[in-house]
Amino acid sequence: MTQKLVDLMKAGANPPKIFISGSAIGFYGKQGEQAIEEDFVATVDDFSHRLCARWEAIAQQAESDKTRVCIIRTGIVLSKKGGALEKMRIPFTLGLGGPMGNGQQYMSWIHIEDMLQGILYLIKHPSCSGVYNFTAPTPVTNNEFSRAFSTSLNRPCVFRVPAFVMSSLMGEMSTLVLDGQNVRPKRLLESGYRFLHPDIQEALESLERL
Repeated sequence: MTQKLVDLMKAGANPPKIFISGSAIGFYGKQGEQAIEEDFVATVDDFSHRLCARWEAIAQQAESDKTRVCIIRTGIVLSKKGGALEKMRIPFTLGLGGPMGNGQQYMSWIHIEDMLQGILYLIKHPSCSGVYNFTAPTPVTNNEFSRAFSTSLNRPCVFRVPAFVMSSLMGEMSTLVLDGQNVRPKRLLESGYRFLHPDIQEALESLERL
């Protein structure tokens, strides 16, 4: 589909002024505690990296003097409807939630409002182009996330959830919370965007108020 869109834009006399292509922080592969910004050179040649790299390469073909291309590498989007948070909600609501796996892995997250406002920001600012990490500026460990999530639900955080349990609950999506990535939105911040929800506790509590 991306290739078809790019081909149409390149063939048209009046292509769109901006093309925003969605990618993911999976581009960087598993990097543990390593702080990752947009200029980080991925050294892990796994499936997620190859998929994202290929996808981004196709999107970049739309770049021209008439069209600017923005590629957003998205982390875990926190929303009350769908996504990873809904899957994690089940054990936490039952009072059975807690750190997942060893709990030391980083979670690079973004509130749904910042996801939407960030996209609007790119659209409204013609100087913005290239790759942007769409993650909050304060990634947290899974231990920290679990405590914050439990607090937002008024539930205890006393259990540790084995990796295989999360895999059975979330399927392939479990890699989002079991494989650590410490990703920072350097270019988005430098462009002037200010996050509405930079703090994980406040972000989770705001979702519970919706």
